[in-house]
Amino acid sequence: MKTVKSLVAEAMDIVTTHSFDTARALHGRDDVVFVDVRDVRELEREGVIPGAVHAPRGMLEFWFDPTSPYHREVFAQDKDFVLFCAAGWRSALSARTLMEMGMQRVSHVEGGFEAWKAAGGPVAQKVTSRVEK
Repeated sequence: MKTVKSLVAEAMDIVTTHSFDTARALHGRDDVVFVDVRDVRELEREGVIPGAVHAPRGMLEFWFDPTSPYHREVFAQDKDFVLFCAAGWRSALSARTLMEMGMQRVSHVEGGFEAWKAAGGPVAQKVTSRVEK
């Protein structure tokens, strides 16, 4: 049986990982979508990166797949998708999965939201709103 650590290590070997400085430079660009794969409770408790789209880890594949009845149009854009979670493990696994689905412009943030926040990246409170379609 593979461990979580081995799965994450395999994902890290093939997924582009952005440092905080690189991610900060990408944040807010028109050709980049930041995707938060954390659970909604984490967003409510810890805050969010302004402008990031929330796609919970459990729905990610369904929302990205254009043939899925759950597909979200935000993920059909011709943009780079930068994923993040709390510490970078779930986002690495998520990015790898999207790559296996055929996504080419997908990456993730090293250290996730915790590293972003610790380095002084902008953080906002979660605003409750309708799911983007």
